[in-house]
Amino acid sequence: MLRQERRAATAAALMRSRYTAFTVRDVDHLLRTWHPRTRPGRAALLDSLSDEVRWLRLDVHSTSAGGPFDDAGTVEFTALSKGPRGREAQRELSRFVREGGHWLYVDGDV
Repeated sequence: MLRQERRAATAAALMRSRYTAFTVRDVDHLLRTWHPRTRPGRAALLDSLSDEVRWLRLDVHSTSAGGPFDDAGTVEFTALSKGPRGREAQRELSRFVREGGHWLYVDGDV
């Protein structure tokens, strides 16, 4: 039986699913939900996912558009992690677009 993938209804929902994918190193989900125009190669993404980093929490601060009837939106968040350098916080304003009924991560300003 084929696994049915659930579509994120909003940009924020996709942001949360991508954060979870980072925590469990689900490279396939990250690549599938990354816009082809900005998507890194599989090897580059694997290199960036360190086994030494443990993701602790995602705080979504704000969203702009990105709702069920929008075709673009932004999500501002902070992702907390712990790694070799101790605790770190990555704050980002991420951009998303919806194409073919699927939300996709485009890029972000850190």
